[in-house]
Amino acid sequence: MLRQEYPMATDPKTLNQHSPAEVPNNYFRFHLPHGHLAPVFGNDWFSLKAEAFARFFGTPVFLVSQTVLVAIWIGLNVFGLTRFDVYPFILLNLAFSLQAAYAAPLILLAQTRQADRDKAHADADAQHREALAVASEQRQTLAAEQSEQLLVLLQQNTQLTQLVKELSQRIESLTIDMHSKVIQGR
Repeated sequence: MLRQEYPMATDPKTLNQHSPAEVPNNYFRFHLPHGHLAPVFGNDWFSLKAEAFARFFGTPVFLVSQTVLVAIWIGLNVFGLTRFDVYPFILLNLAFSLQAAYAAPLILLAQTRQADRDKAHADADAQHREALAVASEQRQTLAAEQSEQLLVLLQQNTQLTQLVKELSQRIESLTIDMHSKVIQGR
């Protein structure tokens, strides 16, 4: 649906040829060249899972889950219910280091790709604004031309009105003269 070719909105002949139902299809036409940036890490299975993983790190569900898991881990070891990671919790530190080792690059990669997407969208928006400016300029030029034509037509109308008035006065004067000659000739 978004891959269709659309006429430029700056062409005055095609500006009003689209029905309102077609406008949403044409809405993102400036973003189409940047569609390849939509998936953060790519389109394959691993890329989609990596993006989901990176997105999950910033959610409240992750933070609450991690806090609960760490509290249970520490509680089990402090109260002696189990002895798999006694104080100073070396295994817990190792788990956090491993998590950070994977999370940081994924998050940085996601931020870099988001910056690329933001730039692409900003470029597309700038193109859209430029197209709107060109269309506005064309409309203003067309309106100025039509105003000039209207002024010329108004001047011609004024001249014709004056000519009609002069001719009417001449006809009236000729009619009066003719009428007076007819009356005198009797």
